[in-house]
Amino acid sequence: MKLYLIRHSNAVEPGTPEYEDDSQRPLTEKGRDKMRKIASALKALGVQPDLILSSPFVRASQTAEILAKIMKYKKEIAYSESLVPVANTDTLIGEINEKYTVDELVLVGHEPSLSALVGTLTGAGPEIAINFKNGGVCCLSADDLHVERKAALDWLLTPKILSKLA
Repeated sequence: MKLYLIRHSNAVEPGTPEYEDDSQRPLTEKGRDKMRKIASALKALGVQPDLILSSPFVRASQTAEILAKIMKYKKEIAYSESLVPVANTDTLIGEINEKYTVDELVLVGHEPSLSALVGTLTGAGPEIAINFKNGGVCCLSADDLHVERKAALDWLLTPKILSKLA
């Protein structure tokens, strides 16, 4: 299985008066434009998700919608509370094992959860320090997350690099 972990694109700053509820912060126009380029680059790289699973937070959901549109993803985007900013990685891995049998899975979420997931799956530990920028993408390969929760890090690309590939 290929796992593509994607951090949401640039969003309205935390604490902005009209978005006091962190879960409601939307993408900025710059964030939308950046994600369109990133989605185009992922499509050019041959990413063809069988499932897009997103955090329900607005900025992640909007990121997932842009990905789905650019990549011509025909299915419904699925949502999981296990992808919110401080979610438990073991809960997410259990959910993936229980609910989804796919070859390519796109996970759209937040920091620090995505870095912790990379650390857990690669065996480096959830405290691993990864500079997962807004719009950054990490690709992992895993044979079977049921038996061993181990994956190989195939690549980690910054939004700047991805934008140049588009």
